[in-house]
Amino acid sequence: MKVYKINDHIMKYRFGSPFETHSVVMQGELTDKGKIHRLQVQWEETLKINYKMDKEDIIWGLGESQRGMNKRGGIYEAYCSDDPRHTPDKKSLYGAHNFIIIDGLEFFGLYIDFPGKIIFDIGFTHKDLLQIEIEGKDADIYIIKGTKLYEISRNFLELIGESYVPPKWAFGYQQSRWSYLDARAVEEIAEAFEKHEIPCDAIYLDIDYMENFKDFTIDEKKFPQFKQFVKKLREKGLRLIPIIDAGVKIEAGYGVYEEGVEKGYFCIDAEGKPFVAAVWPGRVHFPDFLNPAARKWFGLKYKVLTDYGIEGFWNDMNEPAIFYTERGLQQAIHQAKRSENENLDIYSFFALKDAFINLSNHPQDYQSFYHQVEGKRINHHQVHNLYGYNMTKAAAEGLQAIDPDKRFLLFSRASYIGMHRYAGIWTGDNHSWWEHILLNLKMMPSLNLCGFLYVGADTGGFSGDTNAQMLIRWMQLSLFAPLFRNHSAMGTRKQEPFAFDEESMAIMRRMIQLRYEFIPYIYAEYMKAVFHKGLYFAPLAFAYEDKLSKRVEDQLLVGESLMITPIYQENAVGRTVWLPEEMLLCLFGPGEKLQYSVKFQGHHYIGADLDVVPVFLRKNKLFPIGSYGKNIEALDHTVLRFIGFVEDQASYHYYDDDGITYRYKEGIYDEIAIFVEKKSDDYAIHVKKKGSPKVKKLLFDLIDRRGRILEKTILLV
Repeated sequence: MKVYKINDHIMKYRFGSPFETHSVVMQGELTDKGKIHRLQVQWEETLKINYKMDKEDIIWGLGESQRGMNKRGGIYEAYCSDDPRHTPDKKSLYGAHNFIIIDGLEFFGLYIDFPGKIIFDIGFTHKDLLQIEIEGKDADIYIIKGTKLYEISRNFLELIGESYVPPKWAFGYQQSRWSYLDARAVEEIAEAFEKHEIPCDAIYLDIDYMENFKDFTIDEKKFPQFKQFVKKLREKGLRLIPIIDAGVKIEAGYGVYEEGVEKGYFCIDAEGKPFVAAVWPGRVHFPDFLNPAARKWFGLKYKVLTDYGIEGFWNDMNEPAIFYTERGLQQAIHQAKRSENENLDIYSFFALKDAFINLSNHPQDYQSFYHQVEGKRINHHQVHNLYGYNMTKAAAEGLQAIDPDKRFLLFSRASYIGMHRYAGIWTGDNHSWWEHILLNLKMMPSLNLCGFLYVGADTGGFSGDTNAQMLIRWMQLSLFAPLFRNHSAMGTRKQEPFAFDEESMAIMRRMIQLRYEFIPYIYAEYMKAVFHKGLYFAPLAFAYEDKLSKRVEDQLLVGESLMITPIYQENAVGRTVWLPEEMLLCLFGPGEKLQYSVKFQGHHYIGADLDVVPVFLRKNKLFPIGSYGKNIEALDHTVLRFIGFVEDQASYHYYDDDGITYRYKEGIYDEIAIFVEKKSDDYAIHVKKKGSPKVKKLLFDLIDRRGRILEKTILLV
């Protein structure tokens, strides 16, 4: 074991010769050997870590995983998995995010940088024992210190680097379905948004826009004159976002396939031939994204679509998902033939059934192909969790080469820590279940802890049929998520806002309008999280240290000012909430008039009909609100309204930039620093500007503990 000091807060313990994942950006210096901090480590055939948990210990983290914010009591596998049924017993989903914080008598963060399978048994087998088994001997283990939860998270985010920033329009509402089959179907969706005056910024193209599911192709029969079509929608204020899949179809005459074979850019089998699996197009090869040359080659292919005017992409099926291989298919067929004319009992019937059910994503298939890295052949299973990360890194690097100063929308299904520097993620193929609203809520802060700020779930659920009530309640959570996308599967009920009755559509319209009104706050808080290595979504425990706040699993802090308490139970017209301090309840509903009420520390039942969104403003905080428009570019932020709950003094830094380029990295952005001080029955407001903000007028509704409202107006010169 070698020990490296990264800084005063972080130590790295290197076991063996780990595969370079590029997940961290700080390397540190070799120092004297020492025992790994607070952990029992066994280094034999595999690397095992044990930690005795105290009764009160809470375990935060693991990014995209099941169960609660507190991971205690569960068993989890870090192994990117394509599994569309996210039931509570599933051990792995699409991402592998190996960072946890132990919060109790001892207080530290633990990151395991290892690209293969890891099992986290967090009190599942033995209730007070944290057991981690790494399927290998070579890994980097980081211990991250801090005196507060947010200090540990900030120190970890410093270690792994700055999070991805999408273009500002990507914070608008986005509509998707598998699939809008042709140009006319897309136009009908666009026209419906316009007709019903519902704001929208993007419409998605799922796999059917391609010619026979081939990456970087357009089906010209379905989408004739594609460049003009993209331009036409762009003139309406809408952007098209096409999907890109990991598998490249095996087809003579298909340029991407033929180039990849010629240049040796595909993963190989044991015989050194391009590995064959099957996904949407049938048989495919997988690009070897661990090969820098293959990564560059594939990334520059996105220019085929950017030349049409495309400004955003979602990368899918990049765990990589495998429907079947020839090995598995032949075994299943053989099993079926053996079963023909047999009297199948319970065991032989399930053996037949499992032969076909287990065709997809079979462990043996992942162990049957290889990457070529610096002249060495690496079994895919050993580096499985890096595949989606490096596919998306390829896209990000390609898009940067195509247009260096332009921000593209880019997000992925599979991921590993480090990918957050290049793109966001969505949480994959969820279901139209009420339980998945709550799961969505719980995942958001865990993903932020692992660096992923641009995150969201398929609002309304991807699989299954939603109803209007579920979609509205889900929207009330998603209107705060950086990625706000409504996406549904083929064969399910349509769930665009205008697919429902007039009354329900009107409520959905208002929810989406609120999203655009909240953009000044959402965008500012997102960017501040990027700059300061903070969290956009956080559990209450990251701001409040009382025992009750540490156990709250269904409320979230959003940015510095807000707490949200989404309703996630069917037919509920309210819910109980925990307030760790006095807060101002703001009820957003039909029309522009708000209802305010001061709520004191404690448990409260909050009534909220289907058309009402309860939002809590924290004490001595300000909340900027703008006006809505048909899309982000149409927003008029010359006037901002600030709601303030001020006991003595409050401040807020409003941030904005051009929303398109990376010039914010050079300090080119606009900022308004606002300081409010209460004096007797009045408030003094001080304002400073940086840059040239579009804002010309600030309106203030300042509320004190007794619920009295004082209105103020500030004109900016």
